[in-house]
Amino acid sequence: MDAISLKQKPSTPLRHVLSSSQFDRPSLEYLCQLTNTIRRFDKSREGLAYLASLLSHKRAMLYFTQPSTRTFLSFHSACQIVGITASEIRDAATSSERKGESVEDSLRTFSSYVDLIIMRSPIAGLCDRIAALLDATPRPVPIINAGSGPDEHPTQALLDIYTLTRSLRTRGGIDGKTICMVGDLKRGRTVRSLSRLLANYQGVTLRFSSPPAFRIADDLRRDLAAAGVAFVETDEFLSAVAGADAVYMTRIQDEYDLEADARGTVDYRRYHLRAEHLPALREDCVIMHPLPRRDELDPEIDRDPRAKYWRQERNGMWVRVAVLTMLFGVDNRVELPEL
Repeated sequence: MDAISLKQKPSTPLRHVLSSSQFDRPSLEYLCQLTNTIRRFDKSREGLAYLASLLSHKRAMLYFTQPSTRTFLSFHSACQIVGITASEIRDAATSSERKGESVEDSLRTFSSYVDLIIMRSPIAGLCDRIAALLDATPRPVPIINAGSGPDEHPTQALLDIYTLTRSLRTRGGIDGKTICMVGDLKRGRTVRSLSRLLANYQGVTLRFSSPPAFRIADDLRRDLAAAGVAFVETDEFLSAVAGADAVYMTRIQDEYDLEADARGTVDYRRYHLRAEHLPALREDCVIMHPLPRRDELDPEIDRDPRAKYWRQERNGMWVRVAVLTMLFGVDNRVELPEL
């Protein structure tokens, strides 16, 4: 089996993973190819043992103070695959923050014990602040943004690009495709990060289908316009998903509601993809969802071959393995030995 050509490796190494804007077309293509190669190690005990030897001298802290299932477990599993020993904080109340310590001091403390901090927080911009703080210390460590409030979720966007690349590989890839995103687009950080990554592809059209209250934010609208990305916004659902090459469903982000439950003030039922809607979709449409889902995606759709969200979820672990190897500069050692 072939190793990755180093000619394709991005010239600028990763220091942190904070935003999807860090990635351009060549780096996305490299990441997808690297992920494909890494997955081939999973075919044998010897291959997995080789992966586990790559970073067995490293330690990571998973600082997840916002609820998470898939992202936490996929990062934890990714660490195990490359041999990283991972510790965790799942609730700030179990740390000295309960005693009044600032989150900055807590994370600087953790950086003394580990070589990497993977963070999920409800606080927008916190990952960037911590990265800047630690870069100014004698022992800086990389930061991975695993979700920061409603603003960014870069590794979710990376796995979404990987899923789209694989799902559309027999149709010329992502270039020229129409991607429809549905749901709470204003506060959906996965939508924000993925939209910015899709700006790296030629001729992509984005359709944003949502209730008026949940339309994309002005900053994303400006960024897409500046990048020359064609996009439309609509409060229609069936006409938006019909003819799309991929439909990206999202749930309502009501954890950010302080005053009232948005489900009680906005009729979200119009934006549910049900089995009865499947005939309206393209025969080769890619149906995606970052999960968790609620009522917006009918479980009956799981049996449809166009449904890729469970594959999308598993892809996340392997993409994050690739990201870890790039952060620590061992991606050039991802060569399949004679097995």
